[in-house]
Amino acid sequence: MEPGDMNDRTPNAEAILNEAQRRLQERAHQETPARQTWVDTLNRGVFWLARHWLAVFNGLVGLFLGGALLPPVLLKLGYSGAAEVLYAIYRPLCHQYPFRSWFLFGPQLAYPLTAPIRVSEMNTIRSFVGDAHMGYKMAFCQRDIAIYAAMLLAGLIYGVLRRRKSIQPWPMWRYFAFGILPMMLDGGIQWISYALWAFFPGLIQIPFETTPPMRTLTGALFGLGIVAAAYPYLNEYFEDVRRVLHQKYNATIPSLEVTA
Repeated sequence: MEPGDMNDRTPNAEAILNEAQRRLQERAHQETPARQTWVDTLNRGVFWLARHWLAVFNGLVGLFLGGALLPPVLLKLGYSGAAEVLYAIYRPLCHQYPFRSWFLFGPQLAYPLTAPIRVSEMNTIRSFVGDAHMGYKMAFCQRDIAIYAAMLLAGLIYGVLRRRKSIQPWPMWRYFAFGILPMMLDGGIQWISYALWAFFPGLIQIPFETTPPMRTLTGALFGLGIVAAAYPYLNEYFEDVRRVLHQKYNATIPSLEVTA
């Protein structure tokens, strides 16, 4: 075989693409009704999500937040088993220290530390959920409650505002300055001061312990920043998905309608 013959038989990029397109068309013609029904159902599901993604996100955040708020109510009603299940579910996600958590059904909403304690003591009392005299703690700490409450509130407000005007996302520098940095400083200084107090006795007498209002403020700014920085991008993405699906499948799947 001559070298020239071999080069003539080597398929070029255009030939490869044409062959791939031919095979895809053959496969499309060979699709069974069951497979086509499954594909149509999947497209409808994706289209529905593209239209209602914000309601889904707000609903999931609301359920997640509600699960953290529910244990005190369950304990108050006497359903201690169900409350303990929720505490256990949220425990890997939060330290659940009682002195940094909100309490319901008691004389105070919070019981901050009056004197510093060691980390080993913190971990010992983290399982304390409260009692009938003090009230019962939530399954999330004050900062985490503020994060998800702010996300839910900001998500609901965003849903109203986006119908009236185009909302631009926060640039990352603004999210860092107003959302991340305050929480980093508040929690970071607290953590560093406790580490110095524990490992270098005498260097500092009393470690810094932030306050419930400051934990709430920094957590709320962080949650607000997530929505302000991410949701406009998500809205743009899902709008593109909705538009593409409508243009591609509206003729064959009539249920794909572009409505507000």
